[in-house]
Parts: sequence; structure tokens; C-alpha cells
Amino acid sequence: MTTTAPSPLPSAAQDGAASTSGRRARDRPQLSHVLFALPALVMFGVFALLPLIGVIALSFTTWNGIGPIEFTGLTSWKEVLTRSSTWNGLVLVLLMVVATWLTQTPLSILLGAFLAGPQRYRNLLAVLYFLPLLLSSAAIAITYKSLLDPNFGLASGLNLDVFALNWLGDTTLVWYVVLFVIAWQFIPFHTLIYQGAVRQIPQSMYEAAQIDGAGRVRQFLSITLPQLKYTMITSSTLMVVGALTYFDLIFVLTQGGPGVATRILPLDMYLTGFRGNEMGVASGLAVLLVVIGLGLALGVQRLGGKDANASQMEGA
Repeated sequence: MTTTAPSPLPSAAQDGAASTSGRRARDRPQLSHVLFALPALVMFGVFALLPLIGVIALSFTTWNGIGPIEFTGLTSWKEVLTRSSTWNGLVLVLLMVVATWLTQTPLSILLGAFLAGPQRYRNLLAVLYFLPLLLSSAAIAITYKSLLDPNFGLASGLNLDVFALNWLGDTTLVWYVVLFVIAWQFIPFHTLIYQGAVRQIPQSMYEAAQIDGAGRVRQFLSITLPQLKYTMITSSTLMVVGALTYFDLIFVLTQGGPGVATRILPLDMYLTGFRGNEMGVASGLAVLLVVIGLGLALGVQRLGGKDANASQMEGA
């Protein structure tokens, strides 16, 4: 008499079904989660979604900011897409995004890695270096505008000819000035992000590399940079989207000039709406900026892969 061994498939199938059911139960939103997120969702809805809906609605009008609002279809959108200043501002703001990222990311990583060291003098340097974060963009722009004045600024006070250039009146030099001032203001913020991320890297990785004979540069290239991958995604997202909102600093520093050399799209939106009294066209430019910002943010997030938002903490 022969006996047949029981098939393991039913048990495995039951385990798989139970695992799937448990995973679905964990993924299902719970009431407590919804309640915790509700205040943030309400704030986001009131201060982000409702204004956005209003701006989208205004983009289908030709409202001048004073009279009654009347919907005129795609009239404002035709103006947005055919005026030369829109495309000039779009090109300039995209150049600003690229130049900002290329300038700020390497410096922020290097400074963040340096300031993450245990030495006390580095903590003192970090405190001094983060001071620009406490200053407003308007105050920074006014200060640099005064310092770079060829008649009354550093050139006159220090009697140095190198500062006597027409920094804000030359179409090429003004871009270097704007990029420098923006970097001076915002690199400390991204340095702070990288400093925190570098301190989260397990020290055992560096100790193992030292045993293998790796020097400082090799450790930085083989351990620090790969471990900062997801921090780069976060910092780059903030940097890219933030570059689309530069307005106050450039408005005070250059007013968009000389000519239209620094009239980037956010500044063009403001000047169109509040000086040209074309709220419909300005709303169309605002919607265009939102679409570009969402596209760039999603693109940067996709570069990080599916786990871009996952925690890198050990055991998390």
C-alpha cells in the first residue's frame, strides 16, 4: 500500500493569500492616519488649491484688476503664447534653473561634508556661514546694489578699479551678479541639508574603508557621494522649484534689466499683472509656471527611482 505525500501548494497558497491580505490591510488608510493628515490637507486646500483654481479661472478672462470679471475664453492664453516676453522669460528662467543647480549643488555638498566633521571650529564656521538664512531677499538685494554701485559702492570706498565695472548695467555681468547673490543666500540652506545627511552615514563604513587603505578623496567619492543620492534628489527638487520663484531679489536688484536681460518668467508675470494691469495674461503665466514646476519636480523625483522617498536610516 502506498501513501501520497500531501501537496505543499495549498499551504503555500494560503500563506501567500494571508500575506497579501495583511499587506493590503497595512496599506489601507486608517482613520487615525486621515485625522493626523487632515489639518495639513485643509491648509493645503485653502492656501494652495483654492488660489490655484482661482488663478486658472482668471486665465480665461481679460480682467484688468479693477472692473467686473468677464470670461473671454482663450483670449489671454493666445496673448500668453504669442508675446515675445513670455518666451524670453521662459528661456531665462530655465537658464536660471540650470545655472543655479550647477552652481549650488557641488558647493553645498562640499561645504556640508566639511561642516559635518566633529571639530569644534567647524561648528563655529557653520553658525557664521548660516547667517544669510536670517536675512530677507530684499535686504540682501539692496545691500549688494549699494556695494556694486560704480560711483558710491566698494569701488569708491576702497578705491579699487576692479569694482568699478558696470556690474548691474551690462547684460552679461548682471547674470554673474544675480547668480552669485542667489548662491550666497541659498547655499547655506542646502549645506545644512547635506550636513545632516553626511552625519547619518554610518562611521563603520569609513573605518572599513580606512582599513582597506582608502584615502579621504576615495572615501568621499565611494562612500559619501553614493550615500547622499536621495538627499541630492530632495535638495535638487527644492533648488529647481525654488529657482522658478525668484522674484523679489531680482526685482529689487535689477528690475529685470538691463533691458530684459534678467526679466525671468516670475518677474514678467508680476510686471504684466501689477504694472500692465493684465491679470488674465499674468494668471496664464502663473499657470504656466505651475505646470513647469510640477514637470521639473516629477522629473527630478523620477531620477531617484522608486525608492527616492524611502528612509536611509539603519533599521528604518
